[in-house]
Amino acid sequence: MGLTLILAEKPNQAKAYSDAFKNTIRKDGYIEVNDNRFFNGQKAVITWGIGHLVELAPPEEYKEEWKKWSLDTLPILPKQFKFQVAKDKRKQFNVVKKLLMKASEIIVATDCDREGENIARSIIKLSGASGKPTKRLWINSLEIDEIQKGFSNLKKGNDYLPLYEEAKTRQISDWLVGINASRLYTLLMQKKGLRGVYSVGRVQTPTLYLIYKRQNEVENFQSKPFYELVGDITTDAGTFNAKHKERFDQEEKAKELLQSHGITDGKNNGVIKSVEKQLKKSKAPKLHSLSTLQTKANKKWKYSPSEVLKIVQGLYEKKLVTYPRTDCHFITDNEFNYVKEKLSEYQSCLGIQFDVAYPNARKGYVDGAKVQEHYALIPTKQVAHMDDLSEKERNIYKEILSTTLSMFAPDYEFEETIVEIDVNGLMFHKTGKIEKRKGWKVLLGEESETKKDDEPILPEMNEGDSCSVTVSIKEGMTKPPKLFTEGNLIQVMKNAGKEVDDENVKAILKQTEGIGTEATRANIIDTLKHQEYIEIKKNTVYVTPKGALLCQAVDGTLLASAEMTAKWEQYLSKIGKNEGSQQTFLDTIEKFILSLLDTVPKQVENIKEQIDQAMEKTFIGICPQCQNEKIEDKGTFYGCTGYRDGCTFTLPKIYLGKKLSETDIKALLSGKRTKLIKGFKSKKGKKFDAYLRIEHGKIKFDFP
Repeated sequence: MGLTLILAEKPNQAKAYSDAFKNTIRKDGYIEVNDNRFFNGQKAVITWGIGHLVELAPPEEYKEEWKKWSLDTLPILPKQFKFQVAKDKRKQFNVVKKLLMKASEIIVATDCDREGENIARSIIKLSGASGKPTKRLWINSLEIDEIQKGFSNLKKGNDYLPLYEEAKTRQISDWLVGINASRLYTLLMQKKGLRGVYSVGRVQTPTLYLIYKRQNEVENFQSKPFYELVGDITTDAGTFNAKHKERFDQEEKAKELLQSHGITDGKNNGVIKSVEKQLKKSKAPKLHSLSTLQTKANKKWKYSPSEVLKIVQGLYEKKLVTYPRTDCHFITDNEFNYVKEKLSEYQSCLGIQFDVAYPNARKGYVDGAKVQEHYALIPTKQVAHMDDLSEKERNIYKEILSTTLSMFAPDYEFEETIVEIDVNGLMFHKTGKIEKRKGWKVLLGEESETKKDDEPILPEMNEGDSCSVTVSIKEGMTKPPKLFTEGNLIQVMKNAGKEVDDENVKAILKQTEGIGTEATRANIIDTLKHQEYIEIKKNTVYVTPKGALLCQAVDGTLLASAEMTAKWEQYLSKIGKNEGSQQTFLDTIEKFILSLLDTVPKQVENIKEQIDQAMEKTFIGICPQCQNEKIEDKGTFYGCTGYRDGCTFTLPKIYLGKKLSETDIKALLSGKRTKLIKGFKSKKGKKFDAYLRIEHGKIKFDFP
């Protein structure tokens, strides 16, 4: 009798699959399944990766000389690429490999996306089991009935091989660009005296450049005055203000216009020229994709994109929401039908009742033709018990649930009034709004979806009514664009085409959905944080001096360009559709790397002044030991720049358990003692307070 092997991506996923079967026995690294309803009566086992069990081998596995970072060894371009088992995951790989070799059939049951396909196929290939027949489990939920339905309707495994080729090509190209460009920039910067590693990536660097570009726009923005004409209108029914539509760059121009219409500083006679009332409706927002959920949660609760992904992944594994890494805003009739059936349960879960205005599917939400790999992020049939969830899980679950239910709710309705006032032939305008029906906003608590929500309620008036108008000239200042938050950075990455002028590139970016993918954008932002290229202050993203320096170094190259990422993503997606080849793409990458080796040295030379300024900022004082050189920040400690000439003076950043501030270090270097520092811990664990000073190059205590 043959053996069917089910390969899951991680242990939690394997556990969810086993819950859908009868007669399961947990073993070390796998689960035995004896369920005659599936697998043609064959014995089956479920085993798993721990994410990526297999990774690309490091450069030294190809050539020993590639281990050392040196400009002489660049470019690093292996003819064939080697894969290896991640060191900390060898035990599980050996379990999986042994089972794969016994299997007569393999069911790929990793996450239903490109990366999931890559994880599974990499394991299968390195195990030597590529020749065995495969099937593919493709589901959007870990609920038991969805898993059972999926295993009863398995797809042909070979149909998904192009996805593996696409993901593997992306993985190799990112490795090539990362290894070569990071070494190139780092070594060239270090030759100029800078310290540290400058990590460069195919996707992370264009993203960093977008943030840098916006920050530059804000910092270099020249605020200019402008002048507006504002009229305080008094009618028999009440008062309000209105504006003339034109803005002026000089106050004199505004005054001249008023004079030409005979309008004085006091009260002027006016006429209500027109009053136009319209009942307007807005329908519920689109169903959530991962990125819209990340943006909303960041705006509402300041959750970072990676935190949102982690929370929603947890809810998915608890079988409460559908597959999280989706870029789709639509569902099919199947999902609509089960949501409709459970509508009252969902409403009870939220504690919000509403009239169902749209019981039938609408194209703005339900369209099978627009669902490709995964449908929108919605609740599963299993309704959550809110008490079992953490506060953050409750918030995210409620947001997904409320957005889903809003497609059944009435439209939001408001009456909009547009008034035009004639003052001696000069027109003033005002728009007011009265909310008529809360509609879907009862679910989402939307107080102000548009600026119209902030518009006032106007007094009753009719066309031809007389009024008095006091006109004043108000000065304002133009405002710079806003810096990005983590949430809208996700949308900026997704809509990077809006930042581009070239129409062809804009079209490509729109087609490829910008920079990165739904599954990787949060990780890209985390990588930029980890590399200390950006920092988050009060939910606003700032480029650090290190990040700015790298952006100056890549300025003008394709590494700074969303265009490069767009064109690469476009071709990668062709590989996933079996319309492109890995070799063609990697040939392009090789040419790109060779062009970097030619152009980057000149580019770095061009920013020598900026590098010198950056280095100056790392100096914190004069070395008290050699008296010649400077003390600079070396990451985990402060040290003398004359160490190559024999000066060994250093100062720690943390001393006996206490972090020393830059102010403390500067005091020590200038021969003074620090302020009283409380909470030092002796070798015996006793706490004490002391001042610090330097004597003969050593730190000494002064006790209070």
